[in-house]
Amino acid sequence: MNVQRPDRAISCIDAAKTLTAEGAAALVPNGAKIVMGLGIAQPPAILAALAARAEAGKVDSLAVYYLLSTSTARDSVLRRGLRNRITPVSLFHSATEREMNRLAAAEGFPSVSFIPTAFSQVPRLLTEQVRADALITTVSPMDDDGNFSLGTNCDYALSVARSASTVILEVNCNMPRTLGDCLINIADVTAVVKNDTPLLEVPDATLRAEDKAIGQIIAGLIDDGACLQMGIGAVPQAVCAALRGHRNLGIHTELLTPGLAALMRAGVADNSQKNLHPGKSIFTFAMGDRELYDFLDGNEALETYPVDYVNDPCVIARNDRMVSVNATLQVDLHGACNSECVGAAQYSASGGQLDFVRGAFASRGGKSIIACHSTAAKGTVSRIVAHLDGPVTTPRNDTHIVVTEHGWTDLKGKTLEERSLALISIAHPDFREQLERRHRDGL
Repeated sequence: MNVQRPDRAISCIDAAKTLTAEGAAALVPNGAKIVMGLGIAQPPAILAALAARAEAGKVDSLAVYYLLSTSTARDSVLRRGLRNRITPVSLFHSATEREMNRLAAAEGFPSVSFIPTAFSQVPRLLTEQVRADALITTVSPMDDDGNFSLGTNCDYALSVARSASTVILEVNCNMPRTLGDCLINIADVTAVVKNDTPLLEVPDATLRAEDKAIGQIIAGLIDDGACLQMGIGAVPQAVCAALRGHRNLGIHTELLTPGLAALMRAGVADNSQKNLHPGKSIFTFAMGDRELYDFLDGNEALETYPVDYVNDPCVIARNDRMVSVNATLQVDLHGACNSECVGAAQYSASGGQLDFVRGAFASRGGKSIIACHSTAAKGTVSRIVAHLDGPVTTPRNDTHIVVTEHGWTDLKGKTLEERSLALISIAHPDFREQLERRHRDGL
């Protein structure tokens, strides 16, 4: 059940800053470079008003920068009909961009602009290279000290809020008030719009047999007292489910999921053995269901920080026995991973994968785990390949442990010959002979 906080009187905010969504959208000038909140923080009222202004020809030549769009953005500023006035610039594709690009190819118009970057570098990129003019995001209600919490999404928002000339906040009583370095003061805000709409919820993935098998294998590689980072999707969800018998786990992760929160509620993840932020679960953004958002609200066992801190490999490495778990689309026979493209098409992005691959391995007793199903396309394509179809997300020098439903292998210290044979041994049996032939032929 949602915890309802007292409605902080909007009258406490400077009346000149309290606007309708339409009034706030009118503050965005032609040619502005706008940063939109990530995921759950994309503000529906303001984005709908901005889209309406563009549709009416009242604003033009906008660029919207963001990661991980949701239906909120898809149905407003990212609409196909607005592309002549609003240019979307993605730093991490979701299903929205994949569908937009599919239509673009079919209809002959440009695909969504994409900037490749590590997640940890996004705050600097947006503030120094892009030099964003405006931030538009969702926050929790103001506290007695005049501060709004960024709630589910500290990530890059805090850095942009400190540098952009225009900061427009959509205040939503359903946004949890999180703790840590995640506050924006009313003095630094241009406009506030109140809109108490339910937050978007992301349902759990349906676990396949392969996910459960991979989850069990990875859980067996994690010791009691380890500190966890989990990526998004079915495999990390399966890993969390398989960790219920563990003890004294810690959490230092870019994404906080319902699976990780469940480990906290069960007492499995108590952060008691962490070196950095002992007793606290650290994250930079969260996505999940209403139960997760309620769990975050005012929870002193959790703290959120900007992504350039959370995902800094040097910070990650300060946690002993750090274990990162991330998914990939392909692994070549030397251990390089493509986690962002399917063929020539941008599917997602590098996100924080390499940040945590390097940070986890650099930690004392740490493990970096890359997981994937052994096949794709209903079993017709091997995910372990002779050559990658897309870019190298995690270089072969950095890849540590690779897991499929057929087993796991530690690539560190192995020669190219040994790596190839080890990866073939965990490929799907239907493709092993073909991969062995490619290996014998020198790839």
